[in-house]
Amino acid sequence: MKPHAPGVLHPIKCDVSKEDEITDMFSEIKEKFGGVDVCVNNAGILVESSALTSGKTEYWRYMLEINVMALAICTRESIYQMTERGIDDGHIFHINSLSGHRVFGSGFYAGTKHMVTAMTEGLRQELREKKSNIRVTSISPGIVRTEFAIRTHGDEEGNEIYNQMKNLEADDIANSLVHALHAPSYCQIHDILIRPIEQER
Repeated sequence: MKPHAPGVLHPIKCDVSKEDEITDMFSEIKEKFGGVDVCVNNAGILVESSALTSGKTEYWRYMLEINVMALAICTRESIYQMTERGIDDGHIFHINSLSGHRVFGSGFYAGTKHMVTAMTEGLRQELREKKSNIRVTSISPGIVRTEFAIRTHGDEEGNEIYNQMKNLEADDIANSLVHALHAPSYCQIHDILIRPIEQER
């Protein structure tokens, strides 16, 4: 990736657990920029006290809202805007997880990410039925050094997780996204699984 590529960042405050805020955000995007060409669904959360045997219902519901429902709503709204403008070469990205392909740690979190894996394929099939050339890509990282583990486990335990090995960096995931985005129009990179070389699972 170019470290200093020209462009303008236009931030919009949005709580993706609230559908009205998501739809307001898409309305602002449409009004100011005409609509979406590429959607990157990157929001995700793991609540530590979410075990299937003892987790709290409100934690499970919140994880579903962020990890599954927000992704589905943002995808739908993006497809609406692309279709409305005749954009037939758009791209939807689902930032998934290795937990969408295996179960390790929180079973409920893995369940939400398995849903993302299923929805990625379901969306691909729906787009094929519509003869659309909009592409969909799921990127499933292992351990990436971000705020994720610290937000989930706190500073001490989160840093302990990160210090066990050389982690992936956010740029590694962004570079994979750019690779998929730059693929020829006839080529859909459907699944990318990426982990640190030292990660065992």
